Amino acid sequence: MAFALPPTLPGSVPSAYINDGFGANPEWLNKGDNAWQLAAATLVGIQSMPGLVILYGSIVKKKWAVNSAFMALYAFAATWLCWVLWAYEMSFGEQLVPIWGKAGSALGYKFLLSQATLPATAHYHRNGTLETPALDAHFGMADMVLFQFFFAALTLIMLAGSVLGRMSFRAWMLFVPLWLTFSYTVGAFSMWGGGFMWQWGVLDYAGGYVIHVSSGVAGFVAAYWVGPRLPKDRERFPPNNMLLVLTGAGLLWLGWSGFNGGAAFSAHVVAGLAVLNTHVCAATSLLTWTTLDVFFFGKPSVIGAVQGMMTGLVVITPAAGLVPGWTAMIMGVLAGSIPWWTMMVLHKRWWVLQKVDDTLGVIHTHGVGGVLGGICVGLFAEPTLCNYLDVPVKNSNGVFYGGNGGVQLVKQIVGALYIAGWNLVITTLILFVIGLITPLRMSEEHLLVGDDAEHGEEAYALWGDGEKFDITRHPTTTIAGDIEQRNPTSYADRQMTLHI
Repeated sequence: MAFALPPTLPGSVPSAYINDGFGANPEWLNKGDNAWQLAAATLVGIQSMPGLVILYGSIVKKKWAVNSAFMALYAFAATWLCWVLWAYEMSFGEQLVPIWGKAGSALGYKFLLSQATLPATAHYHRNGTLETPALDAHFGMADMVLFQFFFAALTLIMLAGSVLGRMSFRAWMLFVPLWLTFSYTVGAFSMWGGGFMWQWGVLDYAGGYVIHVSSGVAGFVAAYWVGPRLPKDRERFPPNNMLLVLTGAGLLWLGWSGFNGGAAFSAHVVAGLAVLNTHVCAATSLLTWTTLDVFFFGKPSVIGAVQGMMTGLVVITPAAGLVPGWTAMIMGVLAGSIPWWTMMVLHKRWWVLQKVDDTLGVIHTHGVGGVLGGICVGLFAEPTLCNYLDVPVKNSNGVFYGGNGGVQLVKQIVGALYIAGWNLVITTLILFVIGLITPLRMSEEHLLVGDDAEHGEEAYALWGDGEKFDITRHPTTTIAGDIEQRNPTSYADRQMTLHI
């Protein structure tokens, strides 16, 4: 049997820049786009692993360091398997209903080596003629599955920030695949995969709604149903390692270059603009938040600066490739002030926010920030940039450019309400079902002890923070053991709390 041979390459052109159309170098492949998409995906992955694993493990009270970091690690691994077995196709595959794609595996090698495309994203005029073709890219489907997985995993890990310090790990193990399947996939398909919000023209460049509003609202709802931390944990919850908080935050910030730069799906000039806008907005927001802390509280706060960095990154996300650089600075001021006000002022005055114990304030940084960013798209989206990125509805732009700006702003508000409403209902239903299987909340004993009770492991071989010491788990060579030897009364029976 004879096989066709690839054509001879011109000697004057390096073979790295030419696709022969055979095997691993199909004609549609752009090696620059392929390399950038893989690099961007890796940067997004680093935001979760190790970025948020480090951040969560260090920003909480010492007795919750292991549990918090492990929740992020588990979500990363569990999302992987769900994503390739059914969730990717539900998010970006052929349409099943206007809010969902058809479930299916994304592991076949022929599928993964085919050209990346989102088949349901073709947009038609009312008369049935094609307005915008389905999105495709000049790299393989493997890159697309990989990149979108890191988005999905990051969403769940961000959501976890609302329930740190009391949610049962067993309940979390069930929550991750259920929420990914019934909440994240709906938002992703509706907004990005060709669902009804995409078709209507709601703009979400890199996940202000799909990732941040959904994680903020779902986390707040989960925090309500799981219940608050112990009163002493709510009153005093100091980070156990501030330097590692900054390390995790730094990985998160720099990883956002891939987050927003990779959402362009090409190594073109708009990807560079999106990355630049990302860092301008984040820096402006951090400085704004810190300035407000100094002005109102008299001291610059490192945790406040990290919160300001986060809100800047969140707010620019839905707009990064759709707005000019000067707008990114304006959005940074808004990102550093409006969520600051909701967290520092409104939170203390509104009983709804007081009632719910959102451990890391995810409703403020991600929920409020995501909605704010989406509204800024309705205000500042530049028409030329919208055309460059082939948004589904032509002639889309923000209010400040006239035209259809008012209509676009209304679409953005409705899109935020849709994502928030869906997550409010679905997250409640998911937690109700899980509650029938296993308690959502740790036992009181585990809440008192922390990591040692929940996992049998500790982050540091030190004691403090006022947690209860469990003598049955530790040798008598410890301080507690010395006390036990001097006093024959059972230490565990006395329920003594040891402070060092």
